[in-house]
Amino acid sequence: MTDDLEDFKTLMNAATPAPDAQRRVENLQQAQKSFAHAQGLQSGARPTVKRGPIARLTEGAKSMLNVLTHRGALTATTAIAAVALVAILPQTRDYVLEPNSRIESRSTTSQAPHSVTELEADSLEETAAAPLEKPVVDVPVVVSRTAKRQEGFTAESDGSVLFEIAPNTAEPFLGGRVLGAIGDNQNTEAFSNTATNPLKVTAEDPVSTFSIDVDTSSYSIVRSSLMRGQLPPKDAVRVEEMVNYFPYSYPAPESDVPFRPSISVTPTPWNEGTQLVHIGIQGALPQIEDRPPLNLVFLIDTSGSMQNTDKLPLLKQSFRLMLSELRPEDQVSIVTYAGSAGQVLEPTAASERSKILNALDQLEAGGSTAGQAGLQQAYQVAESMVEDGEVTRVILTTDGDFNVGLSDPDALKDFIAQKRDSGTFLSVLGFGRGNLDDATMQALAQNGNGQAAYIDTLSEARKVLVDQLTGVLFPIANDVKIQVEFNPAQIAEYRLIGYETRALKREDFANDKVDAGDIGAGHTVTAIYEVTPVGSDAIRNGPLRYAEQAVSEGSDEIGFFKLRYKSPGVAESQLIQHPILPGQGAVTEDVEFSYAIAGFGQLLRGGEYLGSWSYAEAIALANEAKGEDPFGYRAEAITLMRLAQTLSQ
Repeated sequence: MTDDLEDFKTLMNAATPAPDAQRRVENLQQAQKSFAHAQGLQSGARPTVKRGPIARLTEGAKSMLNVLTHRGALTATTAIAAVALVAILPQTRDYVLEPNSRIESRSTTSQAPHSVTELEADSLEETAAAPLEKPVVDVPVVVSRTAKRQEGFTAESDGSVLFEIAPNTAEPFLGGRVLGAIGDNQNTEAFSNTATNPLKVTAEDPVSTFSIDVDTSSYSIVRSSLMRGQLPPKDAVRVEEMVNYFPYSYPAPESDVPFRPSISVTPTPWNEGTQLVHIGIQGALPQIEDRPPLNLVFLIDTSGSMQNTDKLPLLKQSFRLMLSELRPEDQVSIVTYAGSAGQVLEPTAASERSKILNALDQLEAGGSTAGQAGLQQAYQVAESMVEDGEVTRVILTTDGDFNVGLSDPDALKDFIAQKRDSGTFLSVLGFGRGNLDDATMQALAQNGNGQAAYIDTLSEARKVLVDQLTGVLFPIANDVKIQVEFNPAQIAEYRLIGYETRALKREDFANDKVDAGDIGAGHTVTAIYEVTPVGSDAIRNGPLRYAEQAVSEGSDEIGFFKLRYKSPGVAESQLIQHPILPGQGAVTEDVEFSYAIAGFGQLLRGGEYLGSWSYAEAIALANEAKGEDPFGYRAEAITLMRLAQTLSQ
């Protein structure tokens, strides 16, 4: 039956006329009428639909489908016939209802969207309110977005339709109802972030502890939004990821130490009464020719949401760039996941470039997103490739839409945490916008001891997968934690700029069982504190009546820096510590440019602690500190600042 039905669908699609906005409106109206009839509603509750040639074609198709489905021992109900009709006329699912109750087409035609005045809002909401009596399948009914979900019901999506699930029901449409069609204009993005770090009173809370972070996805998401003419969502802005996006020339480590911290204390550009404590960490870059063989499992999302040009097509181009950096002894395998997971390329030597590229070129987008099955199979393949002395990595590429399987970030986090101890780390590359699940991507990468990056251009693909490939795949230190204790006799208040999602408890610093971030070969990490000296006019908090007196009045130190890390494969951490002194370090272009980016990120989040400092000051500081810019990253950042300045007005 499947072959006959597929042949018939192909024939009907071939006979489908060119896109026509008015006919699509008529098709939608006919679909609404058919769906209403399937629920037993009175025909008088629906608007009158003009019968066009497409509408007449649908009635003949319904009869033919009844004959085809009869051989499969299926009951040819009116509802199923209507669903099958929509399957062979994909034009009818090209519509989504915007908040202004206009129906728009996702067609590439240049015609303006038509307002469907015949479909009244009351009629649409009545369709949404009517519960389904029997299970049905994908019915692309467009409803008013003002319709409220029923109490106790949850909203789910299969990638093309948004529907409800009844309480205690595993399958959609059992006592639920269709809420609407998923279209390009329906944004379901979710970002992982928390409120901006508050200002701390040193006498009350002198210790700050956090895990380092070398992810860069936030900067790319900010760039993507601004280049589309939109300010990014505030939750998408993680200031530390914006600062760490750029390469800095910090002093290199000496001897056998994997990295070296550099600390400077300088005036704050946006507040004359405060200072910035700048901490820069430079990772060692081992000899590239000495690196061990690499086993890579590309876990590729091929669900229907990946069909846009900035998703699967860009992904294929990106991996072509990466393939050129691999050595003949490296191995590559490809696992895909959509409606189900599958291995499309067995472990193959990187020297067999044509075989790998052919497997990539054959990938097509379609189906829902079986994230759990894909992860499980990718790890199984990775475990089969492991040999002593080799490095094995899973690289997940997705638009972030995990709507089948382990879709809860906490459940995904636990699953990945169980796998990382075997030595197979997970990095996550995000592609495309619209349904980017940043929370899931962060949970996966942080708990998989890998890096999260967002690729929106081929240039970004080269930066992540070519220029920084060694740092992404070869860590030189694990579970890196930073703790800074400020001296209340010298510093009245302080705040950490960024790292909100990386905060650790004070006692976690010395606990080697607590997971933290990793530093890859050659990576740089930057952290910035804004501190307010005792006696400054910029102090925001008044003294407490019963506050204890400071105990370190005889010391010139403004703070004390401590860093813990584990060498790869070692369970016990090592400690690095340095005092922080007034006026310490030099004001370099790298330091000043990081300040400009930190200010830029804070402005995008609302600029709570920046006073009257504006985009103009950020642009001026970045221009002054741009220095050598061989890859154009800093010039691009200044352009983005100018765009944000214009959009904010």
